[in-house]
This record gives sequence, structure tokens and C-alpha cells, in this order.
Amino acid sequence: MPQRVVNDRRVVITGIGLITSIGHTRETVWQAIQRGECGVRRLSGVPYIPAGLLLGATVDVPGEFPGQLKNIPLCRQTAAEALWDARVHLAQVDRDRFGCSIGAHMGDTDYVVEQCGLKETRIPPGKRPWWQQWFPSTACAVVAHDYNLRGPCLSNSTACATGAIAFLQAVRAIRDDQCDIALAGSSEAIHPLFAAGFHNMKVLAEHANPREACRPFDANRTGFVMGEGAAMFVLESLEHAQQRGAAIYAEVLGGRLLTDARHVTSLDAGSDALIETIRTTLRGTGLAPSDLDYINAHGTGTKQNDLLESRAIRAALGQAANSVCVSACKAMIGHLVNASGSVELAITALALRDGFAPPTLNLTQPDPECDLDCIPLVGRARPLEHALKLSVAFGGHLAAIALRRWPGREARQNQKLLRHAA
Repeated sequence: MPQRVVNDRRVVITGIGLITSIGHTRETVWQAIQRGECGVRRLSGVPYIPAGLLLGATVDVPGEFPGQLKNIPLCRQTAAEALWDARVHLAQVDRDRFGCSIGAHMGDTDYVVEQCGLKETRIPPGKRPWWQQWFPSTACAVVAHDYNLRGPCLSNSTACATGAIAFLQAVRAIRDDQCDIALAGSSEAIHPLFAAGFHNMKVLAEHANPREACRPFDANRTGFVMGEGAAMFVLESLEHAQQRGAAIYAEVLGGRLLTDARHVTSLDAGSDALIETIRTTLRGTGLAPSDLDYINAHGTGTKQNDLLESRAIRAALGQAANSVCVSACKAMIGHLVNASGSVELAITALALRDGFAPPTLNLTQPDPECDLDCIPLVGRARPLEHALKLSVAFGGHLAAIALRRWPGREARQNQKLLRHAA
């Protein structure tokens, strides 16, 4: 019998779960993004950071309890929403063919801070789940166990590219015929040790008005602000989705992973690796530069990142860079680090669905060296067929994911919201 060829299986998104500082569900987050809302505020009482200096976009998680890592309820909530959105009836799918790919997360850094005597212990003895303290794959295992998913259970730790790579791992598992359907995503919570590291690196923005602190592509940008949240996707082979009559958001045309091997935290000013990441993604998916309508950039608001991305996009797309829309969401929701790739990819998929390119908040004085259409301040309603999501991470991890809007899914533009945004 001829061997089955599986690496050409088409993969689609059928469900999305989303939570950030500006909304606790997919649609509330998306509506707030369209309006250009901001969840950044001044945080206090964070060890290692001078009082009132840290800015961040935090999430109050329903059902959170003392001793549990915040990442776990974030992942559980978004997984439940994604499964509901995709109308997945678990009794009717083969759970031996159901995968789970959720990005790794920080361990229990509160415990470390308590042991160092820098914070009073708030967890009664014996009430802190020991396996959560150091296992970065805990959330992935918990979600897989919640739904008895017995397909591949995958977890990676690749800094700010973690969410994007978790997504691509699930896509590859489906294309390799290891599963037919999968949950994929990542989460992030603000941890004191993590925040202190960024503070000491001097990459965090400071501003009298927290909402104006993060300024991607702006001439006066000074850095990023930290954020919390999560996103989860239901991914399926096209055949599996069609067999169960699922509604489809977008087709995953493909993606590429490369590495800028110059430095752990600094990037190649020439942007060579990122240029190649974009070019090989387009070649591998059969897209021409002119096919791209929207790029959701990593857009941290640091001097180095925004300039590097702008140069790479222009070099990779050539003349087509003049007509593509580019925006960054971190001014609204903060930098979600491990979750940034998945949360911003979810926003990208919703942008395709509704034909609305999100704004870049606080872009009041565009940097002349970031010479792209970065959609300043107000989002833009326009037909969007193809989109690219970029992730640029410490360690040199680079990721690009190309999506195509699914033609059968009706755009659900809210004209009242669009008028308000304008």
C-alpha cells in the first residue's frame, strides 16, 4: 500500500480564546483593540522595583486562588473559550488524535521572593502545589489533563517567540499526522524576578502617564511595559474541520523559524536573519510580497527592535512595503513576553475576519527611520486577505506566521465601534 503523504495537510483555525488587561473574552478584547483602549497602569508593591516605578497591564483572573500559578487559570479560561468557540464536543472527537501545545512559563517566583525574606509568606504551609514551583510545562499538562487530550503534549520556552512557536508546533503535529485537532497557545503573568531583570536591563518604559509610556515606532519611544494575559487556539486539519461542520477563521498558510545568532539580547542591526525569515515564509506559502495586506509586528517600543523590524520589512517586501499596513499592539496590552506571539496572532486572525487593521497607540511622532504605514492612533477598516505575524525574541529566536482569511466566514464588523474608533 502506498505510504500516505501527510505534510501537505491544510490547517485551519476554528476557535479562539483570549484574555488581556482590556478584556476577559475574545470579543471584548477585540472590541477594545478596535477602540484603541489601553490597560497599562502604575503597579506598586513589586519586590526589587522602586515603589510606583513599574508600569504594567495586569489581569484579574476569575477563580484564581492562593498558591496557584496565575498562568494556569489564564490557560484554563482561554482553552475553555476556544473549545466553546470552535463548538468542539469532546465526546465526538478522538482524543487520542487531539494534541495540546502550550508555551512554557515561569515557575513560582513568589516562592523564591518569600524564601529570600523579601515578602511575607501568604500561602499556608502545605497549600502550595510543589509541582508548580519549577515545572515550566505545568499549564500544558494541566489543560491536557482537564480535557483528557491524549495526543502530543508539547511545551517550549523561547522567550518572546514562545507563543508563536507553540502555535507552529501544533500546526506541524497536524501536518505530520500526529493528531487531527489541537489546542495551542500560551500565557503570561508578571513575576517580580522577571520584572526586575527587565528593569535592570533598562528596557522598560517610564512615563508620567502610564497609558502613554509604550510608543511603538514613535521617535520618542523609550521601551516597553509588561503585560499579562493568554490566548488559545483550536487548530484542525481542514478535512477534520469540514467533517464536523466547524466555522473557520483563517487558514494557516505556514511559518518559518530562524535564529539571529549574534547576541543573547541584542539583534543584528542589519536585520539579515529577520529579512530571511520573512522572505522564506513568503516563498514557503506561495505568497508574493504584494499579497500581504497586514503585518502585526513584534513592536516592543524599544529603539532597537522597532528600527530592526522596519528595516527588515522594507528589505523583504521591497516596493510592496509601501502599501502594507503594519501595527503593534503592545502599547494597549503591554508586552506579554511568553504570550505575546499567541495573543497578537489571535488579534491578527480577528483583524482578518472583520477587515479591520488595529491601530498603533501613542504613535504621535513617527520615527522617520521606521518609514512604514504603522496605522497611528486610529484603526482602519479595509479588506484584509493575507496577514503576517512577526515575533522577535531574546536569544535571537525569530518567527513568522502567515494566515489567509477564510472566505466562508462572514465578517462581523460592528459599525458603531468603527465609527467610535474613527
